[in-house]
Amino acid sequence: MQRRSQTAVLVAASLLLAAGCSSGGAQPQGGGSAAPGGGPGASAGARSPGGPPSATAPPAKGTVKVTGTLTTGLKSPWGVALLPGGDLLVGSRDTGKIFRVAAHGGKTTELGSVPGVDPGGEGGLLGLAVPSDFGTNHQVYAYFTTASDNRIARMTYDDKRPRGDQLGAPNTILRGIPKGEIHNGGRIAFGPDKMLYAGTGETGDSGLAQDKESLGGKILRMTPDGEPAHGNPSADSVVYDYGHRNVEGLAWDSEHRLWASEFGQDTWDELNLIEPGRNYGWPEVEGKAKGSQKASGFVDPVVEWRTADASPSGIAYAKGSIWMATLRGERLWRIPLNGTKPVAAPQAFLTGTYGRLRTVVATGDGGLWLVTSNTDGRGRPRKGDDRILRLQVS
Repeated sequence: MQRRSQTAVLVAASLLLAAGCSSGGAQPQGGGSAAPGGGPGASAGARSPGGPPSATAPPAKGTVKVTGTLTTGLKSPWGVALLPGGDLLVGSRDTGKIFRVAAHGGKTTELGSVPGVDPGGEGGLLGLAVPSDFGTNHQVYAYFTTASDNRIARMTYDDKRPRGDQLGAPNTILRGIPKGEIHNGGRIAFGPDKMLYAGTGETGDSGLAQDKESLGGKILRMTPDGEPAHGNPSADSVVYDYGHRNVEGLAWDSEHRLWASEFGQDTWDELNLIEPGRNYGWPEVEGKAKGSQKASGFVDPVVEWRTADASPSGIAYAKGSIWMATLRGERLWRIPLNGTKPVAAPQAFLTGTYGRLRTVVATGDGGLWLVTSNTDGRGRPRKGDDRILRLQVS
């Protein structure tokens, strides 16, 4: 199995753009079977889907109201981390800079730049995360593309230092994640078990997704120091599951189950319920397994979308639903859940109103922050792009 000290083999960058996504229907699907075993990874990180439904399910139809714009003029925003007290850290994919945006008033302060970021295509400064003990250790984690790989590093944030010089030198905790012009994954988040999770892509080399020795096309689970977390499927590996094309969204529901959004190729984009050690099918299956594929042991998505409707990036959990930001689809999807099953068909909001949507973050009080992505080279920037919107949802 891949150890964190090994360097994954880099693949030639694909010149094709990722298949996009635009407007049609989403189809709820059944989740996969229960995870084998059960150890700490299954119970603390992503619970088995065999548990009971929620005591109170959300309504079939929800609402979204934009209550304000927090800030404008962001350039290629991608990763967002919520600080204690509610302020946001926002990373710029193409410049490598990290900013602090005040939750009240939107004052924006540049913390500094992450050294070594090599932007290009879908690479650059991607996910950001802070641990639950940020108040004492002041560590900021970043997933970013370098000249040779994708990697995860942490930096000490000191807000007493001058603006633009508030980040300490990066300490790399995991290197060797394959990089490419496309499908770099990049979302990172700390789970309820205090372990760090990362969604990766297969960089256009689909074979990496089924290769357990590669870190590409996987969800990774590690300690805050980048070591394989106790309870992982293999004790010496950070690989938590495999068979993904490109994972850019991670979120946990109220029962600590892990959900992930997945870019399809030509037919289906996916929302998956993540189980440790399971195979999510790519490139053998796109969307729900059909015909002879059903006997393969691949895990089906809980919901799938035609690729014209989604191209999913960030997801968040609020008010009993998963909320999914989409790029080419230019809409916010609401997936109401009763346990591991959708209550009703997904519901689309804000279709075409704000363009491409990159990241959605739960505010902690039942609302959402929504980040647009029109300055990423594929959008049509409007005056004030990119922006962070405050949403009231139900």
